[in-house]
Amino acid sequence: MGFFKDFKEDFNDALDEMTCAEETPNEEVMVNTLDGDIDVESELNKLDGLLEQVTKKVETPVAAKPEAVASVEPQEEKKSFFDTKKETKMEAPRTMDVMGNVAENKTQASDENAVITAGMKITGNVESIGSIEVQGEIIGDVTCNGKLVITGKVNGNSQSSEFFADAAKIEGEVVTSGTAKVGVGSVIIGNITATSAVIAGAVKGDIDVNGPVVVDTSAVVMGNIKSRSVQINNGAVIEGFCSQSYADVDVNSVFNI
Repeated sequence: MGFFKDFKEDFNDALDEMTCAEETPNEEVMVNTLDGDIDVESELNKLDGLLEQVTKKVETPVAAKPEAVASVEPQEEKKSFFDTKKETKMEAPRTMDVMGNVAENKTQASDENAVITAGMKITGNVESIGSIEVQGEIIGDVTCNGKLVITGKVNGNSQSSEFFADAAKIEGEVVTSGTAKVGVGSVIIGNITATSAVIAGAVKGDIDVNGPVVVDTSAVVMGNIKSRSVQINNGAVIEGFCSQSYADVDVNSVFNI
C-alpha cells in the first residue's frame, strides 16, 4: 500500500511538472507575440516610408502637370506676344490710315483765316491750311487749302481751293481747284487754271478751265481761253482764241459727210 501511495504522489508530481512545462511555452509565445507587435510597428514605419515614396511618385506627375502647364504658359505668352505683334501689325496699318487722313486733312480747308493787313509787306512764301486774305503786299508764292482773297498786291504764284481778286494787282500764275473770280479793277498778269471762272477784270495770260467761263462786260482778256463752255457778255474784249475742247461734243464727227 505504501508503494502505490508513493507512485500516486510521483505521478501527480509528474503531471504538475508537465502542466508547468505547457504553461511556460504559452508564456513564451505571448512574449514573442509582443515582440511581433514591435516588429509590426517597424514594418508600419517602413510602410510609412513607402507611402511617402509613393506619394512623392504620385506628386511628381502632379508636379509635372504644373511644369507642363508652365511650359504651356510660356507658349500662351508667346501667343499673346505674337498676337500683340499681329495687333501692332493690325494697328500698324491703322496708324498709317490716321496719318493718311491727316495728310488728307491738310488738303482740306480748316476754319483758320489769316489776314495780311494793308500795312503789311511780306517777302517770302506764305502757306496756310486755312484761308488767307491779302490786303497788303506779298512778294512770294501764296498757298492755302481754303479760299484766297486778294485785295492788295501779290508778286508770285498762288494755289488755293478758291480764288477771288477784287481791285488786286497780281503778277504770277493762279491755280485753284475751285472757282476763280476776277473782280472789277483787278489786273492779273499770268495764266489762270480752275474748274470754273468769272472774269470781270483784266487778264493777260491763258485761261484753262474744265468747266464754264463767263467773260463779263468789263473784262479785258489777252490770251487764249480753253474751257467747256464760254459766255461772253456784250462789251467784253478778248484778244485770243476761244476753244471749247472740254465740251462733250465731238466736233470732228459733226463734219463727217
